[in-house]
Amino acid sequence: MIELIRTDSDNADFRSLVVLLDQDLQEKDGDEHAFYAQYNKLDKIFHVLVAYQNNDPVGCGAIKQFTADTMEIKRMFVKESHRGEGIAVLILQDLETWAVELGYTSCILETGIKQQAAIKLYQKSGYTLIPNYGQYAGVENSLCMQKTPHVLH
Repeated sequence: MIELIRTDSDNADFRSLVVLLDQDLQEKDGDEHAFYAQYNKLDKIFHVLVAYQNNDPVGCGAIKQFTADTMEIKRMFVKESHRGEGIAVLILQDLETWAVELGYTSCILETGIKQQAAIKLYQKSGYTLIPNYGQYAGVENSLCMQKTPHVLH
């Protein structure tokens, strides 16, 4: 059974999962990883989820305020040994629920074009492509997506 714990970026299990996430992204993104890494700092992330299976941290995700009504999905990751078990869907759904509980009406995110599993997850979850925003504008290897307010839980 998966247990989701709401915490913040100081959580040690979250930080250990992020190390694995960054290693995974480094392998997939190669030379481009340094560009993305500068936008994935852990400070000022106050809304973090850690997924546990039998007290073992197996996945994580976070939301961070982007605008007054929009949260940005950040740092989504599931350990390779637990992929395909629906854990990412549970994390994403709870992050969306949390965003609504906090009064937000929309979620956005950025993912790399090489992250095919992530793209499929987000599309399956109701996210649609939007123009690249903020620091991702003009970045060819980035895809930005949004879940429209009427679809968000």
